[in-house]
Amino acid sequence: MTDTTDIAAHAARKILVLDGAMGTMIQQAKPDEAFYRGSRFADHSGDVGGNNELLSLTQPDLIRDIHADFLEAGADILCTNTFGANSVSQADYNMQHLVGEMNAESVRLAREAADAASTPDRPRWVAGGIGPTNQTASISPDVNDPGFRAVTFDDLAKAYGEAARGLIEAGADLLLIETIFDTLNAKAALFAIDSLKDEGLDVPPLMISGTITDRSGRTLTGQTPEAFWVSMSHARPFSIGLNCALGAGEMRQHVRTLSEVADTRVSAYPNAGLPNEMGGYDETPEETAAHLAEWADSGLVNIVGGCCGTTPDHIRAIAKAVEGKTPRKIPQKVRQMRLSGLEMFEAPAATAKEGAA
Repeated sequence: MTDTTDIAAHAARKILVLDGAMGTMIQQAKPDEAFYRGSRFADHSGDVGGNNELLSLTQPDLIRDIHADFLEAGADILCTNTFGANSVSQADYNMQHLVGEMNAESVRLAREAADAASTPDRPRWVAGGIGPTNQTASISPDVNDPGFRAVTFDDLAKAYGEAARGLIEAGADLLLIETIFDTLNAKAALFAIDSLKDEGLDVPPLMISGTITDRSGRTLTGQTPEAFWVSMSHARPFSIGLNCALGAGEMRQHVRTLSEVADTRVSAYPNAGLPNEMGGYDETPEETAAHLAEWADSGLVNIVGGCCGTTPDHIRAIAKAVEGKTPRKIPQKVRQMRLSGLEMFEAPAATAKEGAA
């Protein structure tokens, strides 16, 4: 485990670089059902194709090599191959019992790669990735029954707690709660992580990243970026940010909004543009990097990287584009009441006369 007290010092001096898209790199290997199964799960009932997290157990060399490629390209922070390594998501494959092992092995693989690339002057960190699950606590999946929920807050908290425990015990330097489309899901994750603190676990710093699902400028459950920040701010995260869904061109205004209200570091790792008709991503490394370089010049970001469609070439271009640029200055905490619904409400500041009343 890298000394995480050091990451804050490094983040004050430079814009840190996250890695790119694990799923994109896995698909470049053209995995088939047999590849996912390996020998260990050859007789598993049901299909497992698409279960990327299983590859940490069946194809560890592939996952380790992907991490190494992103590090060679210039990533400072690796995200573990654990986006769907939780019992809610793994229920689709009847592999809930493997969640602990998936998380532990994924940290081990990332740690091996990070330690091999680290130097005293250039340490690398491992962020334990916690995805949003494939369920939502806020929206009914049945249009004829708006009150129905396929999952409860307690179900989610249990699943997140199991995943986080595995990541922490395996030695993740950070926890990254990412691709948040439902703030209530994220609340369940934060509750579960707080519960682990109560048990005495040494919880590493939190990175939190939401996703704006379309050009409406809101999450799937309707929150604006500033309302999302207010909803998450009590956790005092190491960083708050946005990833996925949008390309950099569409994401900029929302990153700017976060940078104006958040009193912590701001992260951003967009897709390589919007998906094309075939579901692929066409934005070149140079195009993505040019966007992020401008964000850095405008003082909007502290941590940058790539999401869907981004390869080591994208990360290499991004790392070069932000090299030597000053990270966003973190503003002082606002001493003012802010409340969050779908939008942020900020109470008017009290006047001196009102304060004395």
